[in-house]
Amino acid sequence: MLTVLIAGAGKSSAHLIDYMLSNAKQKWRVVVMDANPEMIAEKLNGHPKGEAAVIDIMDEHARQQLVKNADIVLSLMPPHLHYLLAKDCLKFKKNLITSSYVSEEIRALDAEAKKAGICMMCEMGLDPGIDHMSANAIIHGVQRIAGTIQSFKSYCGGLVAPESDDNPWHYKISWNPRNIVLAGKQGAVWLENGKQHEAKYEQLFSASKKIKVAELGSLSYYPNRDSLKYLELYSLPEIKTFMRATLRHPAFMKGWDLVIKAGLVNEDDKFQADNSSYADWTAKVVGVANDAKLREQFKKKFGADEKEMKQMDWLGLFDNRRINGVGQLSSADILQTLLEERWKMKALDKDMVVMQHQIDYERKGVLVKLTSSMIVTGDNRQYSAMSKTVGLPMAILAKKILLQEISTRNITGVHIPVMPEVYVPVLKELKKNGIEFIEIID
Repeated sequence: MLTVLIAGAGKSSAHLIDYMLSNAKQKWRVVVMDANPEMIAEKLNGHPKGEAAVIDIMDEHARQQLVKNADIVLSLMPPHLHYLLAKDCLKFKKNLITSSYVSEEIRALDAEAKKAGICMMCEMGLDPGIDHMSANAIIHGVQRIAGTIQSFKSYCGGLVAPESDDNPWHYKISWNPRNIVLAGKQGAVWLENGKQHEAKYEQLFSASKKIKVAELGSLSYYPNRDSLKYLELYSLPEIKTFMRATLRHPAFMKGWDLVIKAGLVNEDDKFQADNSSYADWTAKVVGVANDAKLREQFKKKFGADEKEMKQMDWLGLFDNRRINGVGQLSSADILQTLLEERWKMKALDKDMVVMQHQIDYERKGVLVKLTSSMIVTGDNRQYSAMSKTVGLPMAILAKKILLQEISTRNITGVHIPVMPEVYVPVLKELKKNGIEFIEIID
């Protein structure tokens, strides 16, 4: 019997683990590795094909024994920990699938992975992941009919579903909270009308640009990381406009811009959390006294309007209650404690994932505007839309590799899923699971 090793039993793992268990039958067993036994037990739910491996991923011996005994490894660990598993997979010649961006450390393993005859498929989740596959299905289709793509814009966001939207931020956490705190820190680079544009972190959320999404109305977006590195991977070296972006509610953009201006996302400062309040921390970071006028001084210093201040109130920035933490913490650490508390999804809350591609191409002298949109709504906190859209692409690829329906012989090395032999069968099965795109052509 084959062995599937899944590293990570957190927020995005439910659908991945369920899929691998439900398809196991007599073909494979599923080992779930995490440091938290309760989270593993919740996801396995006593399934006869499931097995818990409660270890600290930094325990090299225990980790390597699990990788050695596996036939394929799927990692949902925080991005910086994928490298540990990647090195193990090289050592024991195991295929690896992750949902995270290709790090420089993993990219450097490409030659070794090819030599070992293994595939390291990264960016196999939602964004990155489904975006790559769905976009390249369109791009390659246009190229087959001799169309010339002039503009490509891709937007994606994990949002709260309208029926569960009950706070002034119009947002709840459905994925790694640390990633939310740090989102946008790298700044962004994109191409527009033949000109390269750049935005620093402090500029990203200030200009709230919008797109319209059917059924949802207007959503705001900010450009996401370095879009230009995908020009070659998407086979679009001559394109004039190319941008990948993240979607948020307009109110979120304004509020988060204020949080950044106030310095509340700083990872490098230090604050003694013991016996201190959130108001103490806010006052120190902003450089004012924690007194009756703290809120007024904050509002005046940053020129905030009352809607934005209600967002700050709701987070609890001015509360004289103790910080949920001890010792020396950074502002980013302290902010995260608030976000995890205030933006937490209730058990029956539903999230929503929205993705849209806007592609302009010319064929036989005619300009065609194509819009391809996907909306997925979660069932509840555990079986969220985020879990479904991050986990199922990884699970489907793993199943097809294990059943030898997809051969890794021609895709050894470090890759992202832009090749037809991967995206065609995976997108087909995603559609069967309710993850599909609706195309409109103008």
